[in-house]
Amino acid sequence: MLRHAQAREELFRIVTENAADMIALVDMKGRRLYNSPSYKRILGYSPEELGETSAFEQIHPDDRYRVLEAAREARKTGLGKSLQYRIRHKNGEWRVFESTASTIRNEKGEVAKLVIVNRDITERKRAEEQLEQNSFHDALTGLPNRRLFLDRLQRCFLRGQHNPDFRYAVIFVDIDDFKVINEKIGSARGDQIVGEIAARLLSSLQPDATSDFSAKVGGSDVLISRLGGDEFTVLLEPVQDPSDAMRTANRILAAIAQPFLVEGGTTSASASIGIGLSTTPHNRPDDLLQQAETAMHRARALGGSRCELFDVSMHSRALNRLKLETDLQNALNHHQLQVYYQPILRLEARQIVGFEALLRWRHPEQGVIAPDKFIEAAEDLGLLNSIGRWVLDNACRQISEWQSRYPSGRARYITVNLSSKQFAHAALVSETKEALQRARIDPGSLQLEIAEHVAIADPEFAQHVFFQLRQAGIRSSIDDFGADHSSLSWLRRFPIDGLKIDRRLINAMPSDRASCDVVHLITMIADHLHLEAVAEGVEAKVHLDLLLKLGCKFGQGYLFAQPLAPDHVESLLRKEVVKAEGHGAG
Repeated sequence: MLRHAQAREELFRIVTENAADMIALVDMKGRRLYNSPSYKRILGYSPEELGETSAFEQIHPDDRYRVLEAAREARKTGLGKSLQYRIRHKNGEWRVFESTASTIRNEKGEVAKLVIVNRDITERKRAEEQLEQNSFHDALTGLPNRRLFLDRLQRCFLRGQHNPDFRYAVIFVDIDDFKVINEKIGSARGDQIVGEIAARLLSSLQPDATSDFSAKVGGSDVLISRLGGDEFTVLLEPVQDPSDAMRTANRILAAIAQPFLVEGGTTSASASIGIGLSTTPHNRPDDLLQQAETAMHRARALGGSRCELFDVSMHSRALNRLKLETDLQNALNHHQLQVYYQPILRLEARQIVGFEALLRWRHPEQGVIAPDKFIEAAEDLGLLNSIGRWVLDNACRQISEWQSRYPSGRARYITVNLSSKQFAHAALVSETKEALQRARIDPGSLQLEIAEHVAIADPEFAQHVFFQLRQAGIRSSIDDFGADHSSLSWLRRFPIDGLKIDRRLINAMPSDRASCDVVHLITMIADHLHLEAVAEGVEAKVHLDLLLKLGCKFGQGYLFAQPLAPDHVESLLRKEVVKAEGHGAG
């Protein structure tokens, strides 16, 4: 019997001394009776140091009660329990252990000792926590992601169903023209700005942000998240009045409006913000997020840098917008987009010198649609640059054909309008060169046109692009000149070839002497700078007479011809003189 007991003790010693896990023998008061050598390797304590402390003293205070309760339960039932808790390392660090306890009974059958096997799972727990962090948080900003946001929104939705007095709001934030900013400064610096925006949202909405990005703002809890790209959302709960959400949105607008420092320079940004309130009808949590996004699109359509509150009428507009996007996709697949051409004339001689290429959409139900009705949808669908390249290719091929068929100079050049996104596109000049090479035309046969407000918004960048076009031999012009933002000082510095006098000035001339004076001034400056000034919107004989009197040499408008399909341009090109009587669209 004695030999049998000795053999068991020897086997226990061999197992414990060679085990990777820590094995301890403690009595029911927590006193250490035995500790395996792995304690020294894993926790850094010598056997002597371990003997000076109770097993429970090394356990984290927040976990100690659970461990004591497990020990009491084991003594009472005779069954050990597996649990996780933290133990202090000799260096002060808390390590996480997974422990399994087994009981040893005395000769009376009472539980007298516990054999505890401890496994260090600290690294595994850290990996699990990191995985949890990655699942619910955005990698770039550290903010909660869409998944966590929708989880919290779901909680609010369920709470609202049980308590009709509980109100909450979703704020949808989208950075205006962020694609343009990204193309100008590069994606790496764009990510830097996204990170700075996240930091500003945190500091402006919740100066004492907690680890889960929740805090009190004006009596409401706030959760800030990044949905992706340049889109952020804010969840406010509870909300007493819509003004609570509006005040929060205004704080966001003010925070984003501050200039961003990017490698020594500055970049400005603004945001379009939509607000959805739980008081509006919705059947799912996602519906409220969609309402806030719809309101955001409304804010952007009104010029951006503002916030809009969702109302029922927006839902109808949102449905129409969705149909427009679907129809636009079909338009590309079924070749419904077409390029029309409006002649540009030398006014005194009534002779064609060039054309402006204008995109049109022949909708099967709505007829011909102008681009201002669908360009925004094309941008949101990521189609704008590809459509722009398609228009450029068609315009270059068409002017090449007309130049070869009518060498008299009546089709000297073609003008193509660029959106702000196209103008900021890094590959603009290279792609334009490729289009010219495919069409086999001289670079001077093409003129790229950008609206005045786009050029003045960032004049240094515009000057750089105009200079690149000039070096490539490609003509450039400023559209809508004289409307709102004229800067004559920049006009002198822009290396451009022409400008279009805004049609609103032309239309106002018969009844407004000041408009005549402005047109006269623009014409004189253009002559002085050797620029070709073209009057847009020449729709009546009185416009033509005044322009000739003011010395304007070129013009275009319905008085001469509407935008025409290519086959209807042929008849005009065959004429020596275009009569001032108007021509149909064909």
